[in-house]
Amino acid sequence: MTEDNQTVITEFMLKGFTDEPEQKIILFVVFFAIYMVTMVGNLGLVALIYMDHHLHTPMYIFLGNLALMDSCCSSAITPKILENFFSEDRLISLYECMAQFYFFCFSETTDCFLLAAMAYDRYVAICSPLQYHTRMSKKLCVQITAGAYIGGNVHAMIQVGFLFRLTFCGSYYINHFYCDLFPLFSISCVDPYINELMLHIFAGSIQILTNITVLISYIYILFTIFKMKSKEGRGKALSTCASHFLSVSIFYGSIIFVYIQPSSVKEEDKDIAVAIFYTQVIPLLNPFIYSLRNKEVIRAVKRIMKIKSQKILK
Repeated sequence: MTEDNQTVITEFMLKGFTDEPEQKIILFVVFFAIYMVTMVGNLGLVALIYMDHHLHTPMYIFLGNLALMDSCCSSAITPKILENFFSEDRLISLYECMAQFYFFCFSETTDCFLLAAMAYDRYVAICSPLQYHTRMSKKLCVQITAGAYIGGNVHAMIQVGFLFRLTFCGSYYINHFYCDLFPLFSISCVDPYINELMLHIFAGSIQILTNITVLISYIYILFTIFKMKSKEGRGKALSTCASHFLSVSIFYGSIIFVYIQPSSVKEEDKDIAVAIFYTQVIPLLNPFIYSLRNKEVIRAVKRIMKIKSQKILK
């Protein structure tokens, strides 16, 4: 009990998508299918990059870690969504809520750094191809990847740490399908001003840093491509960047829409729709965006399938 005789809440109720039993079954099947395809696609890509030594290059190492983080993001959110379709109360404990947000924040922040690293990798590959193996050494690749994980972990710990300063003693209903910051701020009995300030300082700084890295990299890439005399060379250079640029645009666009805009202009329905997009759709699409038009990945799949078939025949 608090001093003003209000009960401190240690459990929350998450928002459901529908109360209709038939719609629940349909939505469960849809979300379950998305989750299965997401996990198979991303973890399959990780396994492929690990198994094929031709893909042990900086670009694919970054891509493999990106796929791993997409799997982490999906696994932090989707299992609870699936459980809640068959739960009458849709309850989540305070510590489970914090853990869910930690893994979500960790994976999304790490994704930001990895996407920026991939942009820099493409910049070096296109603008300084003769120096590529020197400038993008395996040591630097490992350091950048480790830095992305450390940065993601530190940011997630900071945000979760500040969440523990909040007290929840009024409504226990979270108007969202997972534990996100702004819905938690709205039901806090403590003024979340400091939390919002820290969010905008740290998340904003990460967005600015990674966005500038991506922007500058692509400015140099475009200048280099336009200077190329060969149409074939321009087409090849553009094709190597197209998948990454599409993924970056979708990812950063949705994150900025939800977390960087002022809380006063937020619309809950739109935020939920965008949240579904970046927690479900983006992790689903990324392995296909990077794989379907990637000749190296397709060749790697064929090599692995050929080796497996030969072993079976023996």
